[in-house]
Amino acid sequence: MTYRDLVLAATLSLMSAGAAAMGVEERVNTQCATCHGPQGQAASPIFPSLAGQNREYLAKQLQDFKAGRRKSETMGPQVAGLPNDEITALAAWFGERPAKQHRIADEDLLAVGRYIYRKGNNWSGVPACADCHGADAHGTTTLPRLAGQNSRYLLMQLKEFNQRTRTNDNAVMHLVASRLTEMEAKAVADYLSQLP
Repeated sequence: MTYRDLVLAATLSLMSAGAAAMGVEERVNTQCATCHGPQGQAASPIFPSLAGQNREYLAKQLQDFKAGRRKSETMGPQVAGLPNDEITALAAWFGERPAKQHRIADEDLLAVGRYIYRKGNNWSGVPACADCHGADAHGTTTLPRLAGQNSRYLLMQLKEFNQRTRTNDNAVMHLVASRLTEMEAKAVADYLSQLP
């Protein structure tokens, strides 16, 4: 090994140790904030808001991105080198941030979304979303908080479940998403986005 190789190896080792020692807020500001916002409120409706998300659920999703069980050309490289303790710390940090409510103007569509969320649709076989995600849509340790999420992001996830491109989660969602009409999916997504 040449002197240059030794210097390069030492530099890379120090950089890697520095990255591992990076604090949570520094990691958020340098790596997460561009898409998810500095406080977990997404910068664009195509990205999920992470503020208020259940820490266990969020940690699982980050682990799934890291292991390739959940596919994303963006998130895969972002979490590839994250140690497990940093994943846990990030999930806890985002979970402690306050979630945001969105304003939705179409009251009629909200009524449809509220109905589907709370009662489902017996005619098409769509179960009530509240049965799994809870009456307030705050989810559980294994299911995501949906309240306050961007409507557009929720619609994208329903589409991925319907097309079976998102397969790391609850397989029941494949069936649910396939039975929702476009209007029902939009109504539920809008209803969820305006919940506290």
